[in-house]
Amino acid sequence: MMNNKEKVLDAILSQGMLPLFFYEDAEVSVEIIRTMYSAGVRVVEYTNRGKEALSNFYSIKQTLATELPDMFLGIGTIKTGLEAEAFVAAGADFILSPIVDTEVALVADTYNKLYIPGCMTPTEIHVAQQYKARLIKIFPANILGPAFISSIRELFPGQLFIPTGGVEIEAGNIAEWFRSGACAVGMGGKLITRNVLDKRLYSQLFNDTLKALELVQLSK
Repeated sequence: MMNNKEKVLDAILSQGMLPLFFYEDAEVSVEIIRTMYSAGVRVVEYTNRGKEALSNFYSIKQTLATELPDMFLGIGTIKTGLEAEAFVAAGADFILSPIVDTEVALVADTYNKLYIPGCMTPTEIHVAQQYKARLIKIFPANILGPAFISSIRELFPGQLFIPTGGVEIEAGNIAEWFRSGACAVGMGGKLITRNVLDKRLYSQLFNDTLKALELVQLSK
């Protein structure tokens, strides 16, 4: 029987895409997740990028527990052990970082949470592997490009990579990432745009999410 860490990893790999966002308004944040859920999403990253992030995360988790109990919600942009502890207490199913941090890795290990650190160099990937990172975020993906993963994947056989930052909802772009060796792609501002958030464009988000999921499945 899979533990929670394995279930989250399996959900990300199966979905092939990890949507990520932050918004100041908790109700809008919930509605964004409801919309993506209705399009087929079962795992989402909420990012720690504003003073409302922790209180929003807590209220989102409360809503999901009753409405969408099979939705995994992780917290991203975690850079310290204290942040990790606070969001684990708020119910985070997994933890992502833009960096490799010892304290965050230890908190994740203590609570048996999937830890996805962000790496930009082979050295960082090596360090992340010392913390048993099953899945590593290649960040910022728009700077590194698919060729980076193609170039380093043979150095780290069996390592799972998820590029994040600048991945486009475009067949050629998504296919190129998967061809390079990615097992999934992180999709933030190209999917959940500021315009969608500010103008509550839920039907647009629904359609874009369907398209992104379809392109991912065709590319895997």
